[in-house]
Amino acid sequence: MSRENETPRHVVVLRRLKDFALGAHPLSKYGAPLLLLLDALLCSLIISKVAYTEIDWKAYMEQIEQYIHGERDYTKIKGGTGPLVYPAAHVYIYWALYHITSKGRDILLAQRIFGVLYLATIAVVMACYRRAKAPLYIFPLLILSKRLHSIFILRLFNDCFAVFFLWVAIYAFQRRMWTLGSLTYSWGLGIKMSLLLALPAIGVMHFLVRGVQASVKQAWLMLQIQIILAYPFSKYLLGYLGRAFELSRLFLFKWTVNWRFVGEETFLSKEFSVALLVGHISTLVLFITTRWLKPAEKPVTELIANALRLEAPLENMQHAISIRISPNYILTTILTANAIGMLFARSLHYQFYAYIALATPFLLWRSGMHPILQYILWAAQEWAWNVYPSTDASSMVVVGMLSVTVASIWWGTRKDFVHAKGEGAASKKSI
Repeated sequence: MSRENETPRHVVVLRRLKDFALGAHPLSKYGAPLLLLLDALLCSLIISKVAYTEIDWKAYMEQIEQYIHGERDYTKIKGGTGPLVYPAAHVYIYWALYHITSKGRDILLAQRIFGVLYLATIAVVMACYRRAKAPLYIFPLLILSKRLHSIFILRLFNDCFAVFFLWVAIYAFQRRMWTLGSLTYSWGLGIKMSLLLALPAIGVMHFLVRGVQASVKQAWLMLQIQIILAYPFSKYLLGYLGRAFELSRLFLFKWTVNWRFVGEETFLSKEFSVALLVGHISTLVLFITTRWLKPAEKPVTELIANALRLEAPLENMQHAISIRISPNYILTTILTANAIGMLFARSLHYQFYAYIALATPFLLWRSGMHPILQYILWAAQEWAWNVYPSTDASSMVVVGMLSVTVASIWWGTRKDFVHAKGEGAASKKSI
């Protein structure tokens, strides 16, 4: 072959780099472990060089001390930053940390434990991304967040445990280990009720995969976990439920990250709260009816009728529908439900970024937008969450990014399953 017909070397290099970034190169399999190793070094550097910031850890320990001394009335358990407002799994986890860290005094050991938790979370997230066939080029965004490292290693928030168990549940669902996924999800919900945001997607997923009756059994299993967790507090059950799952909780304007730009009067108004609730429910209904139920390939009215009769979505095609619920579909729907909840949340605090930061890279890629735009939007979001205290500008970017994420994922998934005609055909265009 003449030199004129040979492919230029720089073109070959660019092709190989592209294949590596997309995960098509043989060496791509080493990309995620290498990033995780680099992140481990970064975590060690942060722990050794950056000062720990006290926010809630001391209050957690004060609350655990009261639990250890026999207090079981949630309305009486308080710490320096206020009352205990988290479900019982939070108490059990921080009870263990209380003893491991010498009654909470060994902060360095606590940071190391949270460093391991952070790395384990990133590893599970990467595993979920890989099962969903996400490209390697979005993986660096998982380890570059300054705020995410801070939430785990410098703040020691309980959201870190809740996020970890949410992602473990997602991985279990992707592996079609439905009961294990439900158990893990319920345990995470027992740490912080923020995980309720993912429940609509999990419910739809179970309905499509296993039908109504099996879904009800999974829901009952999740509820049983919550009953078992709450048992030590059953003597004061109303107080426990009122504090651990308080849906009418009041929020302070000075701490909001997302709605600063609307002003305090609007933020505190009942009309604003109702508008957010209506927006949340309406957006969920939109996604459920136009996106999440598409694998069934039947009108929503027929699916509802089947559900009311406790029947499977399609009596003779349950297996075919189950096949269409791919790891990509599972990750997309659960992360989208979470993003919708965050968009319409009454108030977001900085620790809530743990739920957003790990989902954004995948959702932006899943929307189909250009990689450069994905990185630009991610950088804008990261900037907004690192502004302290929040400003009108930063809060507008926070809400704007969540809006763009939700809108783009709705548009980007519009063609999923459109070519599915008959049993098993959905694999041609399934997410």
